[in-house]
Amino acid sequence: MRTLPRIGQIPHVGWNRIRLTAESRLLSGVPDGAFVYYTHSYRGPLVEDTRASTGYGGLFSAVVERENIFGAQFHPEKSGATGLRILENFCKL
Repeated sequence: MRTLPRIGQIPHVGWNRIRLTAESRLLSGVPDGAFVYYTHSYRGPLVEDTRASTGYGGLFSAVVERENIFGAQFHPEKSGATGLRILENFCKL
C-alpha cells in the first residue's frame, strides 16, 4: 500500500518565499522574502552558486548563478510581478 507524502515533501506545488543568500544579477531588485510559484518534483541541493533558497521539507536552491549560467527552480512566468522582474533582468543580461 502506497502512503501519501508528508506535508513539506515533494511534489511541491504552490507559492513559497525565496531567501536571498548572495548577490545576484538575475535577482536584482527582487526583495528578500518575495513569493514565487513552484510546481516540481525535484529539489536542487544548496551549492556554492546558490543565490536564493526556499524551505519546503528542507532547504534547497531556488536560484543558481555562475557567470553567464542561470537557473531557477520555480516558474518565473507564473510568479507575478516578481517573476516579471526576474525575466526582465534576464533579458537585460
